[in-house]
Amino acid sequence: MDTRWDGLLLDCRLATLAGGTAAFGIVEQAAFGWKDGKITFAAAQSALPGNADALATHVESLHGAWITPGLIDCHTHLVFAGNRAGEFDQRLNGASYTDIAKAGGGIVSSVTKTRAASEDDLLAQSLPRARALLADGVTTLEIKSGYGLDLDNEIKMLRVARRIGDSLGITVRTTFLGAHAVPAEFAGRQSDYVDEVCIRMLPAVARAGLADAVDAFCENIAFTPSETRRVFETARACGLPVKLHADQLSDCGGAALAAQVGALSADHLEYTSEAGVRALAAAGSVAVMLPGAFYTLRESKLPPIQELRDHKVPLAVASDLNPGTSPLLSLRQALNMACTLFRMTPEEALRGATVNAARALGLDDRGTLEAGRRADFVVWDIEHPAELCYWIGGALTQRVYADGKILAAS
Repeated sequence: MDTRWDGLLLDCRLATLAGGTAAFGIVEQAAFGWKDGKITFAAAQSALPGNADALATHVESLHGAWITPGLIDCHTHLVFAGNRAGEFDQRLNGASYTDIAKAGGGIVSSVTKTRAASEDDLLAQSLPRARALLADGVTTLEIKSGYGLDLDNEIKMLRVARRIGDSLGITVRTTFLGAHAVPAEFAGRQSDYVDEVCIRMLPAVARAGLADAVDAFCENIAFTPSETRRVFETARACGLPVKLHADQLSDCGGAALAAQVGALSADHLEYTSEAGVRALAAAGSVAVMLPGAFYTLRESKLPPIQELRDHKVPLAVASDLNPGTSPLLSLRQALNMACTLFRMTPEEALRGATVNAARALGLDDRGTLEAGRRADFVVWDIEHPAELCYWIGGALTQRVYADGKILAAS
């Protein structure tokens, strides 16, 4: 039996993001090894336990290139049909997001197009978006439903999300977002639709094993805190963890609600009060920053970054890739926005797309470069990890690995 590692990369530099250390967890003059999809070595090259050629089947020098954990995009709505470029035009001509939603646009317009698409067509439209994220260093991806809003179409979306993971060889975590908006057939009957979600849709999705978590949109144009709580109680009864679109457009107490139900994360948070921040800290929930939506909607109310720091709430960053409010095909671009718009530091942002993003998905086997962790990692064409947040656009990846297998190369 061959006990050698599958691969060993020498003469590299590591941003391990491990142990809560400062300065990206940098290790200079490092080596990096893996076997059977797990990291076996991530430390100074001088500490290698023996001759390099005898340690691994494949040994290679990277000539000083940087390695980081694979990026984790912990909040996307990547599966959808069509686009909403027309609404982008409307907003630039003075219409608000709320105006568009009340006029039958917004989420409901994406529902119409997504329902009309076959499963294969939906996969064909969605795969290029996932490939763009992969090429940018993303090895773990969350994908929500929420553009079907009936049982058959929500299941269709979740099946497509699973197929994307299988097609690309990356981890896809699926989230059931039936409580995203009220579909046209339930117009004026929101409580009846909540019944549909809780009594019929969510239990069926759980039985099918198609969801890893449940989300809801708690907002003045969406679902009330009491309706959201009912959805979450149903999710918990089905054995599924929860996460929440919270306080994006107003302070509806979403962050506090997320904390009360032990949510993995509360996402957006532009209008969250200090009481909400304290609740998240006490609950250990992750605060997911979504600067793409803030940018696209030209919002001015910043999330309470300093309060979140002060109370030591873990900060994650995600693309929020969706057709209406964040048509963003790059997690690195979201990192840049988090730094520029929200004044996060590059290290905070990169931790937000690795360590804390993994936590926001309930994953404890990835997000850092440490022995025993999953061998999801990226080799970058950079001179310092801060460049991952500095450059606006461009191709910086040399290679992207997931589970120890190379998935993309420049």
